[in-house]
Amino acid sequence: MQRSLVAAAATIMLLGGCMVGPNYQRPSLTVPETFRAAPAPAPDAKSIADLKWFDVFSDEQLQELIRTALAQNYDLRDAVARVDAARANLGITQSYQYPNFGAGGGYASVGLSRNGLVGVPTGTDRSGEVGSLYLSLFPFEIDLWGRLRRATEAAQAEMLATDWNRQVVVTTLIGDVANAYFNLLELDLELAIANATLATREKSRHLIQLQERAGIALLVDLRQAEQLVYGAAQSIPGTEQQIEQTENQISLLLGKNPGPVKRGRLLTEQSTPPTVPAGLPSSLLERRPDIRAAEENLIAANANIGVAKAAYFPQITLTGQYGYASTTLSNLFKSGSSVWSFAAGIAQPIFTAGRISSGVALAEAQQRAALAQYEKAVQSAFRDVSDALIAYQKVREVRAQRELLVKAVQDRKRLAYRRYQGGVDTMLNALNADQDLFAAELSLAQAKLEEYRTLVQLYKALGGGWQA
Repeated sequence: MQRSLVAAAATIMLLGGCMVGPNYQRPSLTVPETFRAAPAPAPDAKSIADLKWFDVFSDEQLQELIRTALAQNYDLRDAVARVDAARANLGITQSYQYPNFGAGGGYASVGLSRNGLVGVPTGTDRSGEVGSLYLSLFPFEIDLWGRLRRATEAAQAEMLATDWNRQVVVTTLIGDVANAYFNLLELDLELAIANATLATREKSRHLIQLQERAGIALLVDLRQAEQLVYGAAQSIPGTEQQIEQTENQISLLLGKNPGPVKRGRLLTEQSTPPTVPAGLPSSLLERRPDIRAAEENLIAANANIGVAKAAYFPQITLTGQYGYASTTLSNLFKSGSSVWSFAAGIAQPIFTAGRISSGVALAEAQQRAALAQYEKAVQSAFRDVSDALIAYQKVREVRAQRELLVKAVQDRKRLAYRRYQGGVDTMLNALNADQDLFAAELSLAQAKLEEYRTLVQLYKALGGGWQA
């Protein structure tokens, strides 16, 4: 028995290295030297995506919100459970590569009837005991052609793809929380602008009302002043509505019931990195989790071709059993009580009506589809980074121009009211300047929001955030 087991083990070791199907090689891709619209990199400059998210987003309250989301978000918890399931599936698949043993035994005490048996000599002992103890080798496939190893390779790649998808969820979650938080701060700024504008316009209306009663101002001037007051007042409830709804959105991302959200710095006090180096496009293949997930799916599809092709070859299985059996328990472990069996079986497909060849064709088609998805993921990543770089640069330019616009309209409003008070201009020009300033200040607030949002978009496009 031992010699047979040694011979079988040696055969497995000698033949176990044969694996049908193609070995995976990363596809060759045309990678640009630099990203389109990327600023000229400084010597040895690292990508902004190499920074941890808490180094990019310095607001302590935003950091606390992100930490809470990473611990409680429902989508992320679901992604973690999927990784655990994929890891368990890998363990199940991998177990078929190794022998599986089971132990068993039995005991029976028998008493025979004195009246129900025929031909039993008088004086024969009509009672007895039967015992057995054995170790069984369950049907074990010798993986001559690598079917089980290819299946394990595919399961491992699928598990890694699931884990990379979890990191995609992490990156997306950080971006969603940051975007929602900056949006909330922008709405706070809009509300502050509206309240300040309303207070200023109410003072102007009160002054014009006094002048109209004294016969200095016209009724049309009063109506225009009232129009501006009501215009500022009507924008406040809508902004307050958006604030509470944005707070509810953040609460959901944090896995909490709807409720208020604490703020840290004002939008105007938020800081952005002085530079946003993009890094090398080639590093994006290693950093972007969606690209890594797509590549692991390609690896799994490639391994499944080997699983399908192995069906062409014979399948060899081994079974065996070794133990002891005796009709008397006292003799169970004595010489002559041992029993063993060893069997080998082989099965070779002869006619399958095209099932095996169709299975190979299916696996190869799935591999080509996975390759196309991988190449698309890479090209989409290059586009995402380029779009984000363009947006970040242009939004900063827009924000700078809107700051100049606000300064110009502020000065125009000051001069218009002075001219009106000096009696050399009409109230209409002063009120128009006031209205233009309100619109310009809101537009500047939105530009500042877009600047932070494009920073988040660039950080996400470069694959940052999941490292922590």
